[in-house]
Amino acid sequence: MSLPRLAIIGRPNVGKSSLFNRLAGRRISIVDPTPGVTRDRVTTILELNPPPDRSDEQPRFVEIMDTGGYGIYAAEGGQIDDAGKDLALLTPDIEAQIYKAAHDAELILFVIDARDGVMPLDERVAKLIRSAGLSQKVVPIANKVDDPSWDADGFEAAALGFGQPLLVSATSGYGSKRLLETVWERLEKSTVGEQPEVPEVRFAIVGRRNAGKSSLVNTLAGEPRVIVSEIAGTTRDAVDVRFEIDGKVLVAIDTAGVRKRKSWADDVEFYSNARTDNAIERADVCVLLLDATEKCSQIEKRLASQLEEKYKPTVIAVNKWDLVSGKLSPKDYTEYLTQEFPGLEFAPIVFISAKDASGMKELLGMIANLDQQTKHREGTGRINNAVREILEARGPSSALGTRAKVFYVAQIDVQPPTIAMVVNKPDLFKGTYERYFKNQLREHLPFSEVPIKLIFSERKREERRH
Repeated sequence: MSLPRLAIIGRPNVGKSSLFNRLAGRRISIVDPTPGVTRDRVTTILELNPPPDRSDEQPRFVEIMDTGGYGIYAAEGGQIDDAGKDLALLTPDIEAQIYKAAHDAELILFVIDARDGVMPLDERVAKLIRSAGLSQKVVPIANKVDDPSWDADGFEAAALGFGQPLLVSATSGYGSKRLLETVWERLEKSTVGEQPEVPEVRFAIVGRRNAGKSSLVNTLAGEPRVIVSEIAGTTRDAVDVRFEIDGKVLVAIDTAGVRKRKSWADDVEFYSNARTDNAIERADVCVLLLDATEKCSQIEKRLASQLEEKYKPTVIAVNKWDLVSGKLSPKDYTEYLTQEFPGLEFAPIVFISAKDASGMKELLGMIANLDQQTKHREGTGRINNAVREILEARGPSSALGTRAKVFYVAQIDVQPPTIAMVVNKPDLFKGTYERYFKNQLREHLPFSEVPIKLIFSERKREERRH
């Protein structure tokens, strides 16, 4: 079911992203004074509680959208990025995302900076809204009204012709209650969505710059949902994109392209990488996207290690395969990846082309499969049988001849599948043998392509006496 949408628009540095985060109740959009930080439509779902005088009604749900600041898309003196590309080339794409958000929205929160007053660029945005016939959707917002002493400044926004503005402070929360009540009142009950379906799978797409992450998201979503450009570092935020395939709701998280820390250009890139780390944390499955035309670098190896350390089910997706399929075979490339990413040797590999949409069915099928594996809970009896067979075939032993004994084993958690074992000497299972043991468990149990977490503990003395 599609939800009604709420778009936040305005010129740069009026606090749109701060207001978006305030409404969402958490930090989603990157907040930085540098113009052009937000480029894509960053979205989240907002639960609207009824006003006090209508407390008998059910909460309503809307999708809120943060957009790029209209009119200025790069900092002064920073129009050329660190790769020598002209950021002005992004202007049509950023503006297309703003227009799309405004046209699709049931309500538009048009934000100005109360402390600056109405600026020429605010008037330009207002003119564009009127010429597009969207005036009836507008709720004017005067931001940075931290207390009543700024009220008079905020009311200057009425000059834009959209009625009396709401006075708010995204930083302190001043006026936010009234804003939420206004949104509730302005949205017709018939258009307000019910609680959205929980996604079947939430998957993060990670990789280095220009690997094709945004192109892949757009192909899966079936629309130009995020900006695709050859300019490195176009995506700044982690962008959640909900879409439906075969009746199932999925969420793809497009992330900023990763590069070496020493190459980071500014604080914005620091925050972008923090958003990528967060996206990995909250994803059910991760897609490590590789560019088939490039050799694997230290960046991908570091990402692979991060995914391994966090026990994230991972699909290795080799993009742009259409450009090299006549030169390389899947078998040879798979052997190459096994050498490059030994810690992910169990991870499935899918060869795709985001440009011509090949391999999408296989990729989504593998994502769903990994999600099922990592959420599976196996019976204790089968796990015990598997452990016994593995130890009988090859058990660990010390240089002194001490043999391993297992007194108890059971799966205690999922995501990742976590198996606890009470043994006589935990150290016997550490190191090389633990890796062997995990690989054998994958052969015996339905966790063949996902990380397994093992917890070894030594039997206590009291347990030994009994």
